Amino acid sequence: MKKKETRILLVDDEPDILEIIGYNLSSEGYQVYTAENGVEAISQAKKHKPHLIILDVMMPEMDGIEACEKIRNISELDETIITFLTARSEDYSQVAGFEAGADDYITKPVKPKLLLSKVKSLLRRFKSQEEEEGVLKIGNLTINREEYKILIGKREVILPRKEFELLALLASKPGKVFKREDILDRVWGNEVVVGGRTIDVHIRKLREKIGDDRFKTVKGVGYKFVE
Repeated sequence: MKKKETRILLVDDEPDILEIIGYNLSSEGYQVYTAENGVEAISQAKKHKPHLIILDVMMPEMDGIEACEKIRNISELDETIITFLTARSEDYSQVAGFEAGADDYITKPVKPKLLLSKVKSLLRRFKSQEEEEGVLKIGNLTINREEYKILIGKREVILPRKEFELLALLASKPGKVFKREDILDRVWGNEVVVGGRTIDVHIRKLREKIGDDRFKTVKGVGYKFVE
C-alpha cells in the first residue's frame, strides 16, 4: 500500500495537535483528514473510509471511547486500525480503549519521529488477501497457512492445530490486542465449550515453542503478538 493511497483520520479537539500532527503526516505523503470530536469522527470515517484512525480520548460532544465503539459497529470499517492518542496513561483508560475496539495506544505529547514510526508500524498490519490466506512472514518467523507449517529461520516447528490457529490469528496483525472472547470465537468457535484458561495454556505452550518475547499479555483484555 503506497503512502499517497493511505488515508488517515486524525481526531482531536485541540487545534494545535491537529495542525502539528496533521502537518507531519501530510509531509510523509499520507492523505490526512481531521475531526474535532467523536460525532464528526464517525461522519468522516464513513465518508473517507480511512486505513488508520488516530483518536483522542477526552473530547466534547462524544468522547473517543464511545466514538470507537460506534465505528467498530460499521461493517465497511472492519479493517480500519484505531489507535488512541491521549495524555492519560492510566491502566483503566487503556483497558476501556481496548474493550471499545482499539488496536493500540499512543501517549501524548509524542515526538514527530516517534509518531511516524508508530504509524508505519500500525499500517504494516494491512495485508493483501493473498498474504492472509497463504504465507505470512514476520522477521525470521514464517507461517504457511495452507500447509500448516511453521519455520523459525530454517528450523521447522510442529504445532497442534489449535496452537497453529492461535499463532496465525495473533500474528496476522502484529501489535493488535485480540480480546479473549474474540480469540475463543475465532479459534474454537462452537466446537466445544472452553474457558479462558484454555487460551492461557495454549499461549504458554506457544511461548515455549516460538519464544516468550513474541507474546504479550494485556491484563484484563487479551493477548497480542510482538514483532
